[in-house]
Amino acid sequence: MTIRYPNGKKYVPVQKAGLPKKVDLSFSNRGKSLEDELNETNEFYLSRGIAVIHKKPVPIQIVNVNYPARSAAVITEAYFRTPSTTDFNGVWQGKYIDFEAKETKSATSFPLQNIHEHQVDHMKSVSKQAGIVFFIIKFTALDRYFIITYNSFEKYWERMKAGGRKSMTLAEFEDVAVEVVPSYNPRLDYLQAVSTILATSRKANER
Repeated sequence: MTIRYPNGKKYVPVQKAGLPKKVDLSFSNRGKSLEDELNETNEFYLSRGIAVIHKKPVPIQIVNVNYPARSAAVITEAYFRTPSTTDFNGVWQGKYIDFEAKETKSATSFPLQNIHEHQVDHMKSVSKQAGIVFFIIKFTALDRYFIITYNSFEKYWERMKAGGRKSMTLAEFEDVAVEVVPSYNPRLDYLQAVSTILATSRKANER
């Protein structure tokens, strides 16, 4: 199937960085993508009444469909109707949650080119409306996960736009982000990390 962006440019899918082609089922989470891990975590949150957070559907405009059999239809060409914003959104304790999930196979840095301008614009708008907006970044080679809020991320984005470094180093994540340690169930309790971020922010505002 051919999928195109709103401007007509052909969409070429990129294999998620750092993921093995074959999943070793002897370890329950080995080989799973960050998206899979987050979907499982969100199902856990939903089933326990903790939060309602889902992967955003991608709006697709179907152009051509083939019917190889009466009981089967195959989409052969489609367009993204609008540019995508962020991966996940929902509500938690009366607060709006909106975040983007990214992976990198590098063990030392995260390339900012993996993030698009319209995504940053969207996150900035959500932040202005007092929504909780952040990135979850997975260093797949290290099996380490970081949450960085939009407000902390913005200076690194502006640094790149000003002609500076085009990536964030692992050390920078360790300095300004909150690390999420994976566990069994839920796999990634990222809302616990968000709680830590909010508590730290409140204390800073009280000073």
